[in-house]
Amino acid sequence: MDEMVNENEIEEIAVDEVQYIVVKLGDEQYGIDISNVDNIVRMQRITRVPKSQAYYVGVINLRGEVVPIMSLRRRFDLEDDVYQTATRIIIIKLEDQSLIGFIVDEVKEVVNIDPRTIEKPNFKLDEKNASYLAGIGKKGDSLISLLDIKAVVEEKKAV
Repeated sequence: MDEMVNENEIEEIAVDEVQYIVVKLGDEQYGIDISNVDNIVRMQRITRVPKSQAYYVGVINLRGEVVPIMSLRRRFDLEDDVYQTATRIIIIKLEDQSLIGFIVDEVKEVVNIDPRTIEKPNFKLDEKNASYLAGIGKKGDSLISLLDIKAVVEEKKAV
């Protein structure tokens, strides 16, 4: 009987909700796993870096560290960024502990999503953009595209 209780406890721990920061790009909502987020900063002066990929807008100085800044709009082939008062830079800490910033139109909220309710897209997406998606999360009536941060940051090698 004791084994049964322990199994249930383990299962409950495994299905804890995951926190996501919900950001907006245009009319779309995207979720970024909060465990990847180091900081959220207001828009600031970005120093351009010549000859970088089109979606890298430059670098900023954050607490003495040079951080590359990526435009998620450009990365996803959306219309270009228009900086507003709500525009923010989400600072992401990568696995190797380096930092990268994503420009987003607005940071909406932090939501808890049960991993069991996350659905993998089962419709045909354009392959480049599909690789950025970890799944679709549901919060109330809203659907949130959950980003695979590693895929967003990585360069696909040309075959």
